[in-house]
Amino acid sequence: MASSLTTFTDEARIALDTLSGRATGLFSPSLRLGVTGLSRAGKTVFISALVHNLIHGGRLPLFEAQKSGRIARAFLEQQPDDAVPRFQYEDHIAALVNDRVWPDSTRAISELRLTIEYESASGWSRMFSSGRLSVDIVDYPGEWLLDLPLLGKSFADFSHEAFEMAVLPVREDLSQAWRALSAGIDPNADADEMTARRLAESFAAYLKACKLDERALSTLPPGRFLMPGDLEGSPALTFAPLAGIDDKRPRAGSLHAMMDRRYEAY
Repeated sequence: MASSLTTFTDEARIALDTLSGRATGLFSPSLRLGVTGLSRAGKTVFISALVHNLIHGGRLPLFEAQKSGRIARAFLEQQPDDAVPRFQYEDHIAALVNDRVWPDSTRAISELRLTIEYESASGWSRMFSSGRLSVDIVDYPGEWLLDLPLLGKSFADFSHEAFEMAVLPVREDLSQAWRALSAGIDPNADADEMTARRLAESFAAYLKACKLDERALSTLPPGRFLMPGDLEGSPALTFAPLAGIDDKRPRAGSLHAMMDRRYEAY
């Protein structure tokens, strides 16, 4: 009987906790807003300016709630995801307002929680209480989105496409050093870490050169080669396309097998 009572009490507590959590979410809803784009698109400035104007009551003529005076106040709160780096809003505003310089661009995913207290547009709702919305703004590097097409491609497919793109007129001169290095590599040779590293560094240098060249803006994955984030220096980023390979299973212990495995890990 005691055991049954304990079980009933535990279940009641769980039910109440669940109800409380749902009620909190009902009366204090949150919205997750993702902001992404390639580097130099203006993500950092956009987020900083948006948050700054909402906090300080700036002019936002196209934002009806602000225009009509229904925004009571906006303020920053602790973000819900402690494992995600915080978007350094204060540093970016200091760079823009005080130092008059462009803030550092997005290097990795980051997050900021902005809470907005507002009056409802409905007169009926205003009779009860004001509204409150927490907006979790996530700054996400657009370069990482370039990798989505890789999900359906084998390492051989990826390699073939990379070399085809590399010999296009706008990229041929930029890829010359990487292609020359690749031409002297035997994919069936024994796996060697230094060889893999040289190829990866040369391939990354080619992609970065494309990114800086207005003629050949790089939309070629892997995007993490341009913006490695927390994968920098890891084996998952120490690979590169190989010339002259096919979809056949590579020899165990070969450079081809190493690159294939790391591509799949990436």
